[in-house]
Amino acid sequence: MLRQSLSVGLIGFALATPSLTQTTAPPPADNQTISSSGATSSEDQSSADQKDSETGSGPAIETESDGSSPLLPTLDFYFPEGQMDLRVHSLIKNAYYAGQVRYDFVNGDISSFLRYRYYGYGTVYQIGVFDEIEFENLQKLSNDFTRTRGGLFIFEWPHNYHNRTYLLTELDRYTSNKQDLRFSTNRTNIFFRLGHQLGTPNDRRSNAIVGETRAFTEQLFTPHQRIGPHETGVTGALTWAADNLGGDFRYLKGEGEVVKRFEGPGRAALIGRLHVGTFFYKRTVRSDPLLNPLDLYSIPRAEYFRLDGRDNLKGVAEELRGTDQVLTTWEYFIPWFLDEERRALGARWQNWYWIAYAGAGSIGLDRSVMTDFKSYIPDLGIGFESSIHVRNYTFFLAGVVARALDPVGGLKARLSVRSYH
Repeated sequence: MLRQSLSVGLIGFALATPSLTQTTAPPPADNQTISSSGATSSEDQSSADQKDSETGSGPAIETESDGSSPLLPTLDFYFPEGQMDLRVHSLIKNAYYAGQVRYDFVNGDISSFLRYRYYGYGTVYQIGVFDEIEFENLQKLSNDFTRTRGGLFIFEWPHNYHNRTYLLTELDRYTSNKQDLRFSTNRTNIFFRLGHQLGTPNDRRSNAIVGETRAFTEQLFTPHQRIGPHETGVTGALTWAADNLGGDFRYLKGEGEVVKRFEGPGRAALIGRLHVGTFFYKRTVRSDPLLNPLDLYSIPRAEYFRLDGRDNLKGVAEELRGTDQVLTTWEYFIPWFLDEERRALGARWQNWYWIAYAGAGSIGLDRSVMTDFKSYIPDLGIGFESSIHVRNYTFFLAGVVARALDPVGGLKARLSVRSYH
């Protein structure tokens, strides 16, 4: 009964507005510029698309919507997690209305996000609210839950298309009836984040570092045609939480990421990624050796770094959390066919890339894990990425089978189906 009432309430909360979408407003294409009023102007989008097709400017087959339509829904599915991600957004002159609903059919987890962005003279403003509830696995037949509610405000200063500075302030309120989260429940986290992004604004991973982290949509690979100047993207952010401003936590968190693409023969490409995160300051508030090590510091569970998951080491089967993390992934995109119309299974298949994947990383509660190469977990896999048309709809398929070469690893298969307008 608790799950049903909370799920219905959250869905109603999210659908009560004219929008639902992802972390940032639809950015202009690379050949577009931001005017002084915040609107975008296109020089010749069709010629740019044709140039990308001819030169093979990257293994990416996915681009972001320009948001010019009154209402644009997007629906994604993730397997075997059984997750659904629904986004609808609307761009009216300089105002952007957006939101997002995520639902986990296996656990019953549900999240809703609402946001409003305004493109002013030289500054972009965003206000957002969110409500997120997580339950135990379905097989446990438990009504234990964790709930996070809050709001945020983001200032974004676009210096040019490839350079942006962000300032975020956010308030999170944690509630839970789980015994292992007793040190975080009924507490508030107030923090500020200062970040800078060099590269494409379409990179959801780097957007999550400098901006709204919770609404981030996970992805298997790096689907970007234009990463940044010299095919390089760099992102960094500092997050400061202070308990003297009404919050209950205190820490200073740093996070950075570098993405680089190398062109290969025959429109193949190699994309490398390096992600580093650490807590420059964390206060020890408990010393009981019987407690979970994550409860010893003045840091909420949600703010710790993780090493498992679709965007990290794909073959890691256990939840690995810590205050210090280093991670690198490499994806080699090998085109099978591009810009074609191959018919199969009732669909028209336009592009297909085979992907060889390799990664390695380490995580712990001390920065020594970054230089202790014996603690690194290697990860290997093979996958694919494709775009298809079914009637008037476009979908992007991505799949991978990976295994971490470590006792925490297992053979993991992941698949995502994403719609596009």
